[in-house]
Amino acid sequence: MIKYALACEQAHEFESWFPSSDAFETQRKRGFVTCPFCNSAKVEKQIMAPSVSRTDKAPKAPGPETQPMAVLSDKEREIRAALRALREHVMKNAENVGKDFVEEARKMHFGETEERSIYGEADLAEAKALLEEGIDVLPLPVVPDDRN
Repeated sequence: MIKYALACEQAHEFESWFPSSDAFETQRKRGFVTCPFCNSAKVEKQIMAPSVSRTDKAPKAPGPETQPMAVLSDKEREIRAALRALREHVMKNAENVGKDFVEEARKMHFGETEERSIYGEADLAEAKALLEEGIDVLPLPVVPDDRN
C-alpha cells in the first residue's frame, strides 16, 4: 500500500492510500480519485517526505495516559451528587453478596429465596443474561472522583 499526499485544482490538500502507483494512475484517469472537499476529479500527487524511522535512537517511552476532562455545570454537579447518594443508599440498605450476585438474583427471581435488595459483582455478559431472563439489574453508578 502507498499513501499519497494529493491536491485538487482548488488547492485542497488531502491524503489517500492506494494498492500501487499504477492503481493510483488508473483510478485517477477514470475519475475515481476526487477531492473530499469540492469533489473535483482534477487531482495530482504532491511532494511527500518518506516516513523513515531512525535506528540510532531508542524508542520514546510512552507518556502519561490522557483522560477525558470536563468542567461541570451546577446541574451536572447535582446529578453527580444524586448518583453518589444512590450508590451510598444501596450500599447501606442492601446486602452485599459479592461474587454470588448472579446466582442470588436468579434464586430470588425464581422464588427459591426471599426477595431482598442485594448488590454484588457481575460481568457484562452475566448482566445481559440476567436482563434477557427478565431479571431487572442495573450497574451501581461510580462517580469518577470516588475512585481517587
